[in-house]
Amino acid sequence: MLVHSRGMLNLVNLTLRRGADALIEDANVLVRAGERVGLVGANGTGKSSLFALIRNELQADAGECTMPPGLVMAHVAQETAASERTAVEFVMDGDGELRRIEAALVEAEAAGDGERMAVLHGHIESIEGYSARARAGALMHGLGFGSSDEDTHVSRFSGGWRMRLNLAQALMCRSDLLLLDEPTNHLDLDAVLWLQEWLRGYTGTLLLIAHDRDFLDAVTRRILHIEHRGIHSYTGNYSDFERQRAERLAQQQAAYEKQQAEVARIRRFVDRFRAQATKARQAQSRIKALERMEQLSPAHVDSPFRFAFKEPDHLPRPLLTLDHASTGYSETPVVSGINLALAPGDRLGVLGPNGAGKSTLVRLLAGEQPLLGGSREPAQHLRIGYFAQHQLEQLDAEASPVLHLQRLDPRARELELRNFLGGFGFQGDMALAAVKPFSGGEKARLVLAMLVYQRPNLLLLDEPTNHLDLEMRHALTMALQGYSGALVVIAHDRHLLRSTTDRSLLVANGKADAFDGDLDDYARWLAEERRASAARPPSPGTPQTAANAGRREQRQRDAQRRKGLQPLRQEVKRLEADVDRLSMRIQTVETELAAPELYTDAGSDALQALLQEQGRLREALQAAEADWMTALERLERAESNEDNPA
Repeated sequence: MLVHSRGMLNLVNLTLRRGADALIEDANVLVRAGERVGLVGANGTGKSSLFALIRNELQADAGECTMPPGLVMAHVAQETAASERTAVEFVMDGDGELRRIEAALVEAEAAGDGERMAVLHGHIESIEGYSARARAGALMHGLGFGSSDEDTHVSRFSGGWRMRLNLAQALMCRSDLLLLDEPTNHLDLDAVLWLQEWLRGYTGTLLLIAHDRDFLDAVTRRILHIEHRGIHSYTGNYSDFERQRAERLAQQQAAYEKQQAEVARIRRFVDRFRAQATKARQAQSRIKALERMEQLSPAHVDSPFRFAFKEPDHLPRPLLTLDHASTGYSETPVVSGINLALAPGDRLGVLGPNGAGKSTLVRLLAGEQPLLGGSREPAQHLRIGYFAQHQLEQLDAEASPVLHLQRLDPRARELELRNFLGGFGFQGDMALAAVKPFSGGEKARLVLAMLVYQRPNLLLLDEPTNHLDLEMRHALTMALQGYSGALVVIAHDRHLLRSTTDRSLLVANGKADAFDGDLDDYARWLAEERRASAARPPSPGTPQTAANAGRREQRQRDAQRRKGLQPLRQEVKRLEADVDRLSMRIQTVETELAAPELYTDAGSDALQALLQEQGRLREALQAAEADWMTALERLERAESNEDNPA
């Protein structure tokens, strides 16, 4: 590792352009060795482009970016080939020096060069190469993989789990400079907590792009903010940056007036909630989070995002009840004995280890997961707003944001819809543009806009902040404060959980029970569970894990597993074909419905027939999509070993 240079990264009069537009102009920044720096700014301001410049994938349009010679740099690859390499070997590839020595050792052994072999073995020992597999296994375990995953081929993992492998590979590198661009996007809360502690102990220089303020607060000690084509440096973590930026904005009269209105609005939330809050630790944590928002929200008065939930048409009590419910896959329960009643005003955060069944429970609440036992009783006027990542891919790629809303409300005027969408960042021509080229963040904002527009009385959010930048996360948090329905949320964003929920449900060991504690208590509970799991001896008769099983046995298991997955893959293909067929027929019917002659007296019978067919097709498509997503989920769980929590 490089240890001699104080100046790790130096940007001098740097200008970066995208086409004719400048992203960064005449910027000067010095990052010193050992600093942990957060890079923040609105989407599209140039954060990822700056990373590409540092990796020498882009060239500066003016100025220069310099780093010391011999620098060892690590970053997370965005793509992973479907390799037949085992996961642990893939992670170990991150230690490039070790792999180079190993290759040289093979050559020395082939040449019978004993002296060279001795030197190389000494090098391996000096870099702790003989413990590399154990280090790789520890990284995988921290990121949610089980021991049996170590010898699983990379091609067997889903996209999200491959991204975790890419992250583990980057952490495996004994780097001088580590570049992490949204490393928490594919992680659950457990893995986020582990990664946070790992980075706090990292001795190199860290440049981190993240939209999780708690993560930034815990890891960084300096913030670089890209704004108005400049890079502004702030000492301290993200909360310190917010305070300093709020003070700077307050010097502008217009911003100061907006700040005062924002503070007053949040103070109303604080006072109202304090009056009704219990003594429960989660409720007290929410009060503290709201008080913190009161101090820091003035830093976000120039945010492009601003929206609110309208009052639902109905607020029955209870909204939804589960009584001794159990749910799972293929008649096998994942979570059992669930007793839960949700009423307007409830704010429930769902916690639990990876693979324990949190998303499965939320899908049951949404009515998209089969009930294997017990009962699920919805209120007559229940209206669910359900956000999950798969819905981003279900958007109509050729339709605009305005058209998506017009399909929900055909009578709405375009101007009203455009004004509404403006609060979600869809300004000007973007509101009328096709969704196809939208980024993940833009698609997530559109799905949230569609949920908000429908005025649900039960809101189910499964990792809603993935792909959202800090300003949009702040706007969502603010909107949820004024929401009068019931909220159930799974999130690795602890700020969102602290600010919007006041009780927790712990999903673990096949059960879903109330958790008497806050997120700090949960982190301690999780650490104790890990220690207990590590200390627990294997049960008599427990099969050997893949890590220590014989290679022949592993190959046999892999072949058997691939064969077992084939029916699932075929089912997914069949259901996908059904969805495509129904979607194409709906498009044909909707094209026919645009014919003017249908809206005359002579065309009324044909119009009614087409409308009835459209209704039947939409119902069939909804059922087919639900079946398809269930099958996809089953396949992904089988492929990625989600049923085996780390």
